[in-house]
Formats: sequence, structure tokens, C-alpha cells
Amino acid sequence: QAILPQTHSSLVLVPVSRSAAMAGSSGILLDTLVDQQISVVTNDGRLFVGVLRGFDQTANVVLSDCQERVFDTEKGVEQVVLGLYVIRGDNISVVGEVDEEIDSRIDLSNIRAAPLKPVVH
Repeated sequence: QAILPQTHSSLVLVPVSRSAAMAGSSGILLDTLVDQQISVVTNDGRLFVGVLRGFDQTANVVLSDCQERVFDTEKGVEQVVLGLYVIRGDNISVVGEVDEEIDSRIDLSNIRAAPLKPVVH
């Protein structure tokens, strides 16, 4: 069982679905996050953190300074540097705003957690 520090409570989670993006409702939400650090959880259970640089009507997102955080119950969290990265909107489960000050204080090597399971529709 994963125990995450209380500092993670500063995440603001915004579910993004393809149908909502096409209707334009998530576009308004994503627009407020442009040029801010966000986290993206994908349908296959991966977690990406980066600066939102843009998005389109199908909620495809472009992240700069992107890294994937790979969770493990024994080794801690591995951060894989990806740089500029595009995530397809139909693969996004959740978008969250990241508090950069709190995030910078978290020692990810001390966090032990099982990887997220894929989203089942």
C-alpha cells in the first residue's frame, strides 16, 4: 500500500474526456493551465509531469520539460526525462495542476508505490 505525503493534497485534478474536449468544456479548463506545470495520468496508468504548452479541440496536449514518473514498491520513483512530449487526448484520464514549490520539496526516491493500473471503461 502506497503512503504519499500530505503535500500531494495540493494537486487539483481535472478529469478530461474526449467527449468533453470536443464539446469545448475541457478546453476552458486547460486554457487556464497553459504555461503551468501539470501532471497527466493516462489511461494505461502512466504519470507525466511537465509544462503545458498547448492543446487542441480533442484534448491532445503538448508538454515541455516533460518527465515520466515510474512508481515501484521497492526502488522508489524513477524520473525518465522526455523533454518536449505530446500526449493524445483520447489517452488522458486526469490532468492535475502541480504546486511547484511543494513538488520540489518531495524526495521521490523515498516514495514507494505500486504502479497505477490501467483505466477500465
